[in-house]
Amino acid sequence: MIKKISSISLFTLIPGFYFAQSTVYGYVKSPDDKPLEKVDVSLSQTNTTISTDPIGYFQFVDLQSGHYSVILGKPGFETKIVEFNITEGEKTKDLSSIQLNYGAAPEAGVIVIDDSENYSEGEGSGMQPTVGLLSSGKDAFQNAAAFELGAYWFRPRGNDNRFSQVLFNGVSMTKNEDGRPDFSNWGGLNDVIRYPYENVPDITPSEYTFGSLGGVVYYNTKASHYKKQNSISYSLTNRSYLHRILATYSSGLSKKGWAFTFSGSRRWGDRGIIDGVYQDAYAYFGAIEKKFNDKHSMNLTGFGSPTYRASNSPNTQEVYDIMGKNYNSYWGWQDGEKRNSRIRKVFEPVFQLTDYLKIGKNSNWINTLSYQFGSDARSRLDWFHAPDPNPTYYRKLPGYGLLTTEEFIAQSQLDWNSLYHANYLNLKDSDGKPKGAVYTVVEDVSRDKTLNFASHFDSQVQDNWKLNINFNYQHFSSDNFRRVKDLLGASFAYNLNAFNNDTPYNIDNPNVEVRKGERTQYSYQLTGNQYTANISSEIDIDQWNVTVSAFSSYTETQRNGHYRSGIRRFQNHSKGKSSVYGVLNAGLKGKIVYKINGRNFLVYNGAFFSLAPALNEIYINPRVGDFLTPGVTSQIVSSNDLNYIMRGSILKLRISGYYTTIHNATEISRYYIDVADSSSGNTLSTLVNEAMSGVNKRYMGIELGMDVKITPSINATAAAGIGEYTYTNNPEVSTLDDLNGFRGTDIWGKANVKNYKVAGSPQKAFSFGLKYNSPQYWWIGASVNYLMDQYLDFSALNKTPYMYTDHTTGDPYEEASPELIKQLTAQKKFNNQLMLNANAGKSFLLGKYRMGVSISVNNILNNRNYVTGGFEQGRNVNFLNILNDFQKAYPTFGPKLWYDRGLTFFTNIYLRF
Repeated sequence: MIKKISSISLFTLIPGFYFAQSTVYGYVKSPDDKPLEKVDVSLSQTNTTISTDPIGYFQFVDLQSGHYSVILGKPGFETKIVEFNITEGEKTKDLSSIQLNYGAAPEAGVIVIDDSENYSEGEGSGMQPTVGLLSSGKDAFQNAAAFELGAYWFRPRGNDNRFSQVLFNGVSMTKNEDGRPDFSNWGGLNDVIRYPYENVPDITPSEYTFGSLGGVVYYNTKASHYKKQNSISYSLTNRSYLHRILATYSSGLSKKGWAFTFSGSRRWGDRGIIDGVYQDAYAYFGAIEKKFNDKHSMNLTGFGSPTYRASNSPNTQEVYDIMGKNYNSYWGWQDGEKRNSRIRKVFEPVFQLTDYLKIGKNSNWINTLSYQFGSDARSRLDWFHAPDPNPTYYRKLPGYGLLTTEEFIAQSQLDWNSLYHANYLNLKDSDGKPKGAVYTVVEDVSRDKTLNFASHFDSQVQDNWKLNINFNYQHFSSDNFRRVKDLLGASFAYNLNAFNNDTPYNIDNPNVEVRKGERTQYSYQLTGNQYTANISSEIDIDQWNVTVSAFSSYTETQRNGHYRSGIRRFQNHSKGKSSVYGVLNAGLKGKIVYKINGRNFLVYNGAFFSLAPALNEIYINPRVGDFLTPGVTSQIVSSNDLNYIMRGSILKLRISGYYTTIHNATEISRYYIDVADSSSGNTLSTLVNEAMSGVNKRYMGIELGMDVKITPSINATAAAGIGEYTYTNNPEVSTLDDLNGFRGTDIWGKANVKNYKVAGSPQKAFSFGLKYNSPQYWWIGASVNYLMDQYLDFSALNKTPYMYTDHTTGDPYEEASPELIKQLTAQKKFNNQLMLNANAGKSFLLGKYRMGVSISVNNILNNRNYVTGGFEQGRNVNFLNILNDFQKAYPTFGPKLWYDRGLTFFTNIYLRF
């Protein structure tokens, strides 16, 4: 049994008997000698966790003689273990004053899903899992994955954000478009999201939702939950911006039952390590709470983060070798200033009203009504019957043969003046009639409106049994369109498809002229509803802790097109409402904990569930029509892990093994291909939407996290993630494009990708760190990190039989031996890399004020050879062309890559008062 209360009497340490023995008590204080309330105090030899009261006091009564230890933990402070003995006949044991040191500021690290310890208190969580597992916060592996390896795009167990869930007051922040949380919606609000209310990793069951593979982070924004304080901080960095200023005010709960928390920040900079990257982002947060009585309160929350950010381009190795690793092809000079063509402008504020109701002594009912709206706009250059203005267009590369290296360097950035000049020359035809733009800047815009209702009920049914019930409803509406952002000196742009004989994008509108701010090329709306129910239960029986969670959901989606396509095959599928796509999903999760003793645990987690496809998986190309992706269905996920956990005063250790399978996944890519083969009806290059359906994958490996206290001030940590993430079948391949419509496996064949590796993360990573915590409130630490088995993402069409088939004969090309095909289609594996990180900090007590400074430095060796991501260009789907390209020193269509930024730093100074 684990029951969180202010103090507790242990009358039943030995079932059926009562022995009035010793009372143990103590006081917990901060480094500035202030009482610490709501510190979790876990008695390792029992199943009991209590919390300190407002003066920092705790006590355990009726303890027999013997050796004991208590684990003290609170978000924002370092966990501490205190050991003591009770001798025979000793009536009281005074542990006196116990000081908890402040933890290192997590914002000194990288931006991750969460940057804090676990947090659980009050009405929302009357029961914790088995003592010691969560009270000490994240373990060594999780910390290394977040702050050390996470800086280099390492994903634990290979799970990307598609399988992570972030909740604010019970409402999921997952975007319907791609199924991922958009962290930019609350970027810059570090002070108020530092300590999640619940933070469960991987497939561990959550109290507030069913979750997926990548864990659950739950934020409770109740104003009174934030520590009463004022704080201001300033940061200087060379990453994606230069400056950050952040201020936060928390009033605490007044005698009249009011509490206020406000926070705001700005992050800005006109340059970064990568050329042409700049950012200007604001953020705000407000929470107002009214407590009516001890059993009822309401909280109003609003937050948002308007962001304006420039992007950087992936490049081929040829471009990097000429221009260096900081090169970015998306920008050029205009009137003496850098102008980037790829700008993301996003602002999607969230407003929530949460009602907290305590029912009786042991039950809580929390209801949240949430509304989010706003837009996400991403710009890019567009052109009409004109050359591609991209400086790295393949015909402009020296390896293609038209330009020398010197000529390429001379025109290696966007020439904005030439774009304006081209439009100027095209203003009128020979008869003096106005003509449309040759070049424009357009924006792909998504305007979303999302209404959510989340209800959570929990009850401590018995001392050792807790029940959680969750219900969620969501209605979403997403208006998607392209609009003209800048005509670059032209009078108007044409709403015509230049890549398909100038076919009108909307044949119902005879006016094909569009001007700044108007919609062009595509316009459609996606609407839907989702209903989710989840029930979980946790029970403690002697040395066992068992949690079971189940969910069921129904999701329905519909497309409503605003344009009727001029392409005949799309006309009856482009405008108006489509049929409703509905899908039912369900799943089970379980956790079994066996407590070997107060410090050693065995933990098993298991999950089996289905996962609905995201919007960008349901429709293969919603911009042109309501065509469903062939074979699209819910993914079937099965996952198991087994963990040994040790929580000692000197050594903390976790060893885990996991095995996960995913079946029936859908993966969609969109890119340009060259297929010049008249016999198959493919006579022109075209933009295709490629889908792999029925994709099966396997993720397996082991994790190790170890924290050793060498001395009271020196800690050593070690972490290792050794995984293998593999495609386990040859999935179906289909495409949709303007010129040919649907083409399926009968044309392409299956993608021969069985045993290919899942890209996007190093599959093996190791970290070793040392940290010194001075009693004088300063620290210094360093880590060495080694990353292995990073693979390039592949193009599916290049792995199909179509690639090596001579379509005049229907047989493989004569030169296409199995050995050569294997060589040409081999998945690229990048070199292993070594990275060094370091951090240091110091806190000061200035009367009633506390000030702190910190600095973290990543990639101290300035290693620029680490590839953080990349993809294979799929433009060539022809064996002879690919063979010719393969034999070049610089392939014309070589992989597009992103490299690590090299040495980066983040410094921070704060004042709290």
